[in-house]
Amino acid sequence: MNFEASAKSQDYLARLKAFMDEHVLPIEQDIFDENSRLNESPDWRTWQVPSQIQPLKEKARQAGLWNLFLPDTELAQGLTCLEYAPLAEQTGRSLIAPEIFNCNAPDTGNMEVLYHFGNEAQKKQWLTPLLNGEIRSVFAMTEPDVASSDATNMEATIEASGDELILNGKKWWTTGLGHPNAKIAIFMGLSNPENDKHSQHSMVIVPLDTPGVSIKRMLTACGEYDAPYGHGEMEFTNVRVPKENLIMGLGKGFAIAQGRLGPGRIHHCMRAIGAAERSLELMIKRGLSRTAFGKPLIKLGGNLERVAKARMAIDQARLLTLHAAWKIDTAGVKHAMTEISSIKVVVPNMLQQVSDMAIQMFGGAGVSGDHPVASFNAMGRILRLADGPDEVHMGMVSRLELRKYL
Repeated sequence: MNFEASAKSQDYLARLKAFMDEHVLPIEQDIFDENSRLNESPDWRTWQVPSQIQPLKEKARQAGLWNLFLPDTELAQGLTCLEYAPLAEQTGRSLIAPEIFNCNAPDTGNMEVLYHFGNEAQKKQWLTPLLNGEIRSVFAMTEPDVASSDATNMEATIEASGDELILNGKKWWTTGLGHPNAKIAIFMGLSNPENDKHSQHSMVIVPLDTPGVSIKRMLTACGEYDAPYGHGEMEFTNVRVPKENLIMGLGKGFAIAQGRLGPGRIHHCMRAIGAAERSLELMIKRGLSRTAFGKPLIKLGGNLERVAKARMAIDQARLLTLHAAWKIDTAGVKHAMTEISSIKVVVPNMLQQVSDMAIQMFGGAGVSGDHPVASFNAMGRILRLADGPDEVHMGMVSRLELRKYL
């Protein structure tokens, strides 16, 4: 196995890093401050995107740093999962960067669904504007009334009626729902209860302005609304959409989800590794620049050992994630399930630990909005639930491991 970045990947990484150093990181705090002023209200209907984001998106597109995640040479840059991995890590160094390069979740996962499983009409109507950055999308899967760690519990329904599909149910933690440009949801629901449990659900494209779709509220995550993106609670009440909005076919929801979540977890984990690297960098700079009890902070209270532990943990997590990306590219998602589930546990826990070390080094400033380390810490904690909690992924790894002996 070879994890060395290709010449193509190295070229994109150098250009991406230069772009971020020149255009993104110098104004990052200004954008955070503007975002706080624009979006103080919990009412998502008033949320706005900071004024400097769109010009940065246009610059990134002109620079050819756009849709880097999609392995298509005509619609995107044609990078493999392994080639894209270090780029995802680089964008993870800033909370605002993924949107600037049109590589933000959940849009990347939804674009992959439409790219791999959508028909030509669906691609033309919905994938093209997503790839152009003209609209945003959400993924409506998790439900408030069932244990969604077991996705087969989903109770929201999809009923065929003539030329239409009728959708009913509740969804929550629908990320990105508060964004002013959010226009469509990919809704996953129970359509074929008579089938085996992994062939009972389907995915349907639902424009958010369809009658019967209502946003009940935005949820706080670790005390923040995450405006202008947000995590929403929704209700679908006799929502009617054309059958043409069905993706791939009835009962194909879990097959689609498996294809969607493999590369998507690589993206999440590599961005988290980038956040951990930034946390370590900020931690070291803070420790070298501040003095207490006559010594630099970095030399007090076991901080040097924490730096060493952070370095080891980040490098271990990166190697595990690159291995998973390599295996997806060479063997396919179905043959990389152990690796995919492993990184989904290891990387968010690592980010939590490293960012917590950084918070401690910063003291009171570490839990404020003046530095990104508290947000990185929240990101790690949330990722331990998003796309399946730790326990589900450890269960997957243990089942696959036991199979070798049965």
